[in-house]
Amino acid sequence: MRAALVALVLASSVHAAAAADWRAVAGTSRLMFVATYERTPVPGTFRTFDVRLRLDPAAPADGALDVTIDIASATMQSADIDAAIAGRDWFDAARFPRAEFHATSIRQVSDGRFAASGTLTLKGTAQPLEVPFTWSANAAGATMDGEFVVERARFRIGEGEWANSATIGPQVTVRFRVTLRAAG
Repeated sequence: MRAALVALVLASSVHAAAAADWRAVAGTSRLMFVATYERTPVPGTFRTFDVRLRLDPAAPADGALDVTIDIASATMQSADIDAAIAGRDWFDAARFPRAEFHATSIRQVSDGRFAASGTLTLKGTAQPLEVPFTWSANAAGATMDGEFVVERARFRIGEGEWANSATIGPQVTVRFRVTLRAAG
C-alpha cells in the first residue's frame, strides 16, 4: 500500500512539473522575419517581444500561448529602412505600437511538434493564424522553434505604392527560436 501511495505521489509530481507556465528569456530568444524585395530575401528582427506559454505536452489542449511584440523594435539593419517600416504605409508603429498573438488552442501534431491556433492582431487588424512549433524541455528550461507565413496584405502591411506585390513580395516568413524558463 505504501509503495502504491509513493508511486501515485511521484506520478502526480511528474505531471505537475510537465504542466508549466513558461516565459521567454529575452537575451537568448529570437523573433525574425524575412520579406522579399525584387524576389531577394531581406531579413529583419524584432528586438523586443514577450512570450508566455502554458503547455503540458501530455494535455496540450489545455495550453495557451500569448506573444506581444514591440513594433518599434523592428530592424532590418538600416536606419533608413527602419524608419520607413515604422511609418504609416508599413507597420504604423505610432498608431499601432504592439502586435499580439493569442492562442487558446494547442494541439500535438507529432512527437515534439505542436500547433497553436489563435488570433494575430497587427496594425489594428485581427486575423486567425496557426503557429506550428517544436518543443523540447529539460531541467534547465525549454525551447520552442517555429516558422510560419503571413500574407502582408491581410494586415495592410505595405500600403500605397507598396501595395503591389511586384516589388515587395506578398508573403513574409516569420521564424522564431524562443528559450523559455518556468514562470513563477
